[in-house]
Amino acid sequence: MDEQPCIYRNPNSPIEHRVKDLLTRMTLQEKLAQMTQIERTVASYHPLKNLGIAQEGGGGGGGGVEATGVLGLGEGVREAGGCVGVEGLAGEAGEGGLCSGSGGGIWCGSVLNAGGSTPFDRALSSDWADMIDGFQKLAMESRLGIPVIYGTDAVHGNNNVFGATIFPHNVNLGAARDADLAYRIGVATALEVRASGAHYTFAPCVAVCKDPRWGRCYESYSEDTEIVRKMTSIVSGLQGNPPREHPNGYPYVAGRKSVIACAKHFVGDGGTDKGINEGNTITSFEDLERIHMAPYLDCIAQGVCTVMASYSRWNGTNLHAERFLLTEILKEKLGFKGFVISDWEGIDRICEPKGADYRFCVSSAINAGIDMVMVPFGYEKYLQELTYLVESKEIPLYRIDDAVERILRVKFVAGLFEHPYSDRSLLDVVGCKLHRDLAREAVRKSLVLLKNGKDPKNPFLPLDKYAKKVLVAGTHADNLGYQCGGWTITWDGGSGRLTTGNRHPNGDEAEVSLGPKNKYLRFHFIEIEPVGTTILDAIKDAVGDGTQVVYDEFPSPDTLSKEDFSYAVVVVGEAPYAEFRGDNSELSIPFNGADLISAVADRIPTLVILVSGRPLVLEPWLLDKMDGLIAAFLPGSEGNGVTDLLFGDCEFEGLLPVSWFKNVKQLPLNAGQNSYDPLFPLGFGLKTTKTNIVNQ
Repeated sequence: MDEQPCIYRNPNSPIEHRVKDLLTRMTLQEKLAQMTQIERTVASYHPLKNLGIAQEGGGGGGGGVEATGVLGLGEGVREAGGCVGVEGLAGEAGEGGLCSGSGGGIWCGSVLNAGGSTPFDRALSSDWADMIDGFQKLAMESRLGIPVIYGTDAVHGNNNVFGATIFPHNVNLGAARDADLAYRIGVATALEVRASGAHYTFAPCVAVCKDPRWGRCYESYSEDTEIVRKMTSIVSGLQGNPPREHPNGYPYVAGRKSVIACAKHFVGDGGTDKGINEGNTITSFEDLERIHMAPYLDCIAQGVCTVMASYSRWNGTNLHAERFLLTEILKEKLGFKGFVISDWEGIDRICEPKGADYRFCVSSAINAGIDMVMVPFGYEKYLQELTYLVESKEIPLYRIDDAVERILRVKFVAGLFEHPYSDRSLLDVVGCKLHRDLAREAVRKSLVLLKNGKDPKNPFLPLDKYAKKVLVAGTHADNLGYQCGGWTITWDGGSGRLTTGNRHPNGDEAEVSLGPKNKYLRFHFIEIEPVGTTILDAIKDAVGDGTQVVYDEFPSPDTLSKEDFSYAVVVVGEAPYAEFRGDNSELSIPFNGADLISAVADRIPTLVILVSGRPLVLEPWLLDKMDGLIAAFLPGSEGNGVTDLLFGDCEFEGLLPVSWFKNVKQLPLNAGQNSYDPLFPLGFGLKTTKTNIVNQ
């Protein structure tokens, strides 16, 4: 039989023609597999085949070699100095082509890594690219050669990857209020993500945070909808600028240096009662639309490719099962043509207890409008239930076709059929000086000066960089992990210099397992340039040669009794956290921070730098003792951006993106409320020059 030319393999054919052509060639199993996103640790050929998800006879175009193991790599893995490589990767797709293919089987639509799920400890971008290319090789050897989308939570830089630039979190960007800065950070993040081989970031979060008790407050740009809308410029940074004639709602990716973005979490996640993560947003549709939905319009206008459903509920209904919002509003009214993805095990939460009636969860989510399910582990059960629901017509086939069309559309838009593998030429941009300078700029523009001197006529800042002797104290002065916050290397972040140092002593060998029944790879680790500067390091770099910097995390009474310090810089704040682990109804300064500030400020003129994802309680007696106060929020890896301001090299520009409450009994507290009486209002920020102080 003569082979029929494949429209879907022809890059010159219109995308919608390619989508329709490929859809007509797909079996039900292949369609359902496209609606499945799995975690990288279960992404290999063997489990898919053995559980009946893949067809027999595939997975190895090169002589029928089966790929096995956690990384999904088999005999194609080679031993190399400093990396895990993949031999014999399929070439870039060419024009035209035939549909038969040499491979077979079915592979999932997408793979992701959880926060902290890495190929191995301190894996570099090149190591990630090796792993992801291995997954892609399996996908391209499937019967139809549909590439996989690899997704990751690159929410402030490519923050899972060792050696990447760690930008300030969204709350900082909201304080900077610089749309162009957000755009440029998006461009830099996209380059570093693509260098690692990934195609898709679960960002930006466009939640409007109405209560700082919420554990994801720092992922929100602001409590003010208009500020959040302004910062959605990061979407065009990540995906590229769509041309003026680009149809509204249609996904857009500019090329191989851009990534697929994801506006999240639809919708109202920042407005839950008492700020409870995954809680209930109790509001009218009109207010939901006006306050929480508005930023999505801006994302859709920029061609955002995907939207993630929220864990939260709207007036008691789980958003993953809310057809009115996901389908009638998002897809039909707003004209969104990309795909809707669930959150991690998001459909399981439709039932109480979680996943109790899993078939109902699957049915409710897919019929509501979820197109791709972040399973992430139990994909066999998910696919079994989904197959049953389609065959029993509880989920109509047109709903499946709609979901798969949307997923394929994004894959074609992103150019994955033509360029499925990583671009190693981008590796040099990871953690480069240009990107670190950009992160440093973001720090400078986002710090908010809340107090400058006990007497406004006698400002405390800028500090004298030529002072004879200064004290630096506090838990956050010399801790990059605390400085970067959650979603840094691991899901909820960590303590210490987690972004710096060598992976392993240069020249030594290490063994890495590819999983059960797989051989170990032995290779040499290389020395890398550290990425990141603590605030203490930055102070030491900034002061004059004759200035003595004394660091004592918890100064003793003996240290404080010495009266030869010109001033002290005390850096305190929150330990890193993510999601529900950050929910906090007290919001006091951890690690006895208030006591430390008090002890130092009683004896030495003191500048306090607060490193936190949100406002914390500042009692009047404590505030009175401080000579200066800076809200640094979560500035990321570039501590030099802090000292650019401390010593007067640059002026403060940051303005509060949220209202700073006097006590937690006031919460929720937002600008425009009746009896609005904050400690510092939304938009507050002092500006320094060498001669005066201006209240913005």
